[in-house]
Amino acid sequence: MSLIDPDAEGGGDDGDGDFFAPPPFRPEPALLQLKRFLRDLKGLAERGNGYSCQGATVLELSADAAVLNVRLARRLAQSPDWDTLSCRNHADMRRAQDEIKRRLARWTDDE
Repeated sequence: MSLIDPDAEGGGDDGDGDFFAPPPFRPEPALLQLKRFLRDLKGLAERGNGYSCQGATVLELSADAAVLNVRLARRLAQSPDWDTLSCRNHADMRRAQDEIKRRLARWTDDE
């Protein structure tokens, strides 16, 4: 008869609490992913860290150590009022992408 050591590999506590934890949010790779997403959208032109629609700047991106910041124009105008979206996780980033698509559709339909 053999005894199984619970502390041996494959036994004991396998850290189930961490198994379902999402990967950590890193703003720099998220910024690159968001830029790829924006390139695929029709109607936006990239200008440095900003994007324009019909000649007006409507979107600005910046990232620091923990947060990806998205400044999004409320209306299509030469000097717009801005909403700031702070992405601290992947769910925030998906919400920001949805909001960008919604506003871009509104701006291009207003033509």
